[in-house]
Amino acid sequence: MTGPSPEGILLVDKPAGVTSHDVVDTGRRVQGTRKVGHAGTLDPLATGLLLVGVGRATRLLRFLSELDKAYEGTARLGEETDTLDADGEVTRRAPIEGVTPARLEVAMRERMGDIMQAPPAFSAVKVGGRTLHRAARRGRHVQAPARPVRVDAFDLLGLQGGDFRFRVVCSSGTYVRVLVADVGCAVGSAAHLTHLRRTRIGPFQVDEARAPEDLGSPLPLEEAVRHLPALALSADEAVAASHGRPLGPAGIEGPYATFDPAGRLVAVYRDEHAKAVPVMVLAPQG
Repeated sequence: MTGPSPEGILLVDKPAGVTSHDVVDTGRRVQGTRKVGHAGTLDPLATGLLLVGVGRATRLLRFLSELDKAYEGTARLGEETDTLDADGEVTRRAPIEGVTPARLEVAMRERMGDIMQAPPAFSAVKVGGRTLHRAARRGRHVQAPARPVRVDAFDLLGLQGGDFRFRVVCSSGTYVRVLVADVGCAVGSAAHLTHLRRTRIGPFQVDEARAPEDLGSPLPLEEAVRHLPALALSADEAVAASHGRPLGPAGIEGPYATFDPAGRLVAVYRDEHAKAVPVMVLAPQG
């Protein structure tokens, strides 16, 4: 007899040079299941934290993908590339004389808060059914509309020669390489990303992560909702929740995780006026 299918959350420290999909493929091979997905793509150049769901945890990934993220990186002044990072071809050169830490800090502060940002040409965003990076590789320029993002912190960590180091805390959907290119223009030069490491996603830290080839067993399913408010249910409420029935309102803002008396995750609910309704119900493990 075979045991239960693996499930839970994997915290992966993605190395440079591999795609997020490569990590998922490794997870499928190591975990012995096709039911593996990730929350929040990292470009091949980038390293750091990638959240991977296994089994029923793949249904929880949507509650992880919108979490804020923290990065540390390095950018090179004087050159802009078509991809806005070191993987691309140089499209513009500009002088770096006169670029000082003070000017960089001013440019960074100007990009904090709620801003509108257009996705770069080399990205997985689709416009009119066409993926931007595929169109760009065919020499077709497709402009994606700007969308709202939020930058909570954009700090200069150091400037040495033509390279500057920085830290960013931002909302999901923010392109750090666009921020870098905009800073280069703002200081009268150009810039592209040369190194980027994601250090945090919501409450999940890269220090908790493992290399893709050393994934081991997933963290418990309940870890995937550690960032959500938690509500303990009675036995009768847990049965009702497992069937997706409305419950009494909990008085909690936003989605919250509900647990049975044994501490097992049952469903994610949201209050709507005089009742609580399910956002996602976990089917029994097969």
